[in-house]
Amino acid sequence: MSFGWTAATWAMIGAAAGATASVYSANQSSKASKKSLAQQESAQNEARQQAMAQEKAADEATNAASMKSPDTNAMMSAAMMSGKAGVSGTMLTGAQGVEKDKLKTGRSTLLGM
Repeated sequence: MSFGWTAATWAMIGAAAGATASVYSANQSSKASKKSLAQQESAQNEARQQAMAQEKAADEATNAASMKSPDTNAMMSAAMMSGKAGVSGTMLTGAQGVEKDKLKTGRSTLLGM
């Protein structure tokens, strides 16, 4: 049953079938390759996120380990020394207070003196 086809015709049909199979195989391989690339990118993103989380945790642990405490002795000493300056002594005006001429605004209102 050769249907009157020659050997060349059968060879061309075989070559076309082989080429079709080859194209199909290449297409499937391309799809698998794309899936593989997507999986690799996903794995890389996940690894990057884990590395960032580990870096943050290490940073927080370092900060917690090297916490500084306030020097309460120095604060108490400074408070004691400022207390010896007198009753009217403040950090802003000193022991003598504010001069009276600096309080005048130059206006003749009740608030301006």
